Amino acid sequence: MKKSDNRQSRIRRNNRLGMFLISGIALLLLGSFITQAQTLQTRLDYYNSRLESLEAQIEEEKARTIEIRETEEYMKTDEYIESVAREKLGLVKENEIIFKEAQ
Repeated sequence: MKKSDNRQSRIRRNNRLGMFLISGIALLLLGSFITQAQTLQTRLDYYNSRLESLEAQIEEEKARTIEIRETEEYMKTDEYIESVAREKLGLVKENEIIFKEAQ
């Protein structure tokens, strides 16, 4: 009987050791997965904030494009041409009186 008890005792120890090793490996894998998940979440947060920033820049550029088009349309008008001629070239209309300050 001692032989069978001794043998069963060894088998139980080996089973416990095996279960301990398997549990340890499972915990290591779980820890690794958790670490990778946190790293991926950090990257996702970064890319989401970058996406929001880029979308805001796109909206600003669209507004700027509209403003440039409006300015371009204004520059094609006679009113703009007249104002530039008055400012840069000093041109005046007929029957217009110009007063200059005395120095």
